Amino acid sequence: MFGDGRKLMDEVYDSFGVIALPAGQTGGQMFGWFRKELKSPADFVGLKMRTAGFGGKVMAKLGAVPQQIAGGDIYPALERGTIDACEWVGPYDDEKLGFNKVAKYYYYPGWWEGASVGSLYINNKAWDELPKPYKAMVETAAGLVTSWMVPKYDAGNPAALRRLVAAGTELRPFPRAVLEPCFAEAYKYYDELSAKDPKFKKIYDSLKAFRADQNLWFRVAENTFDNFNFSMSAQGR
Repeated sequence: MFGDGRKLMDEVYDSFGVIALPAGQTGGQMFGWFRKELKSPADFVGLKMRTAGFGGKVMAKLGAVPQQIAGGDIYPALERGTIDACEWVGPYDDEKLGFNKVAKYYYYPGWWEGASVGSLYINNKAWDELPKPYKAMVETAAGLVTSWMVPKYDAGNPAALRRLVAAGTELRPFPRAVLEPCFAEAYKYYDELSAKDPKFKKIYDSLKAFRADQNLWFRVAENTFDNFNFSMSAQGR
């Protein structure tokens, strides 16, 4: 919404003849469900994983074999062993699809998609024909979806995660030995795209500059506040 993010978003979608309004956001996501434990980057090699789009391209660079599978088809594919792993969203949604019944290990964080932002797409011509009050109503509704959806997931995920662990799910963090190669391959891919695609480079350069300031602010305020509270909560406070 700021730091030229919305402006650059509008430039991209205008070339497709649509207006895109941010509408919904899941907050933090999990990495996914695995039938076998992951201990090193070598465990990605040959791994057949249901993963979408951009994240799948990075996974392929790590040796995985990305699979594009619709949500309703993931469970049977995982159950039959057609795929070895899958990602979806997080505990609140994943529990409903029953992935814990056919895959034991649940990994975090979701480095391939830290969060998922939904969009509402409207044809430019149709949008231009709307009266200004109607446009304002649509924009307000899209904003309300976003402001409601994040706390909805934040409220639903903790209880769902507890139920999954109580039912036998093995909750596992990715070790740095796995995360660092993932990070390196992801940023190598961004550089490759920047060299080939001027539009991607324009957006990526803008994002990096904005993110540097955000990282500084979060390290000063948000992270220190959260980490202190986490440590005190661990003491039963």
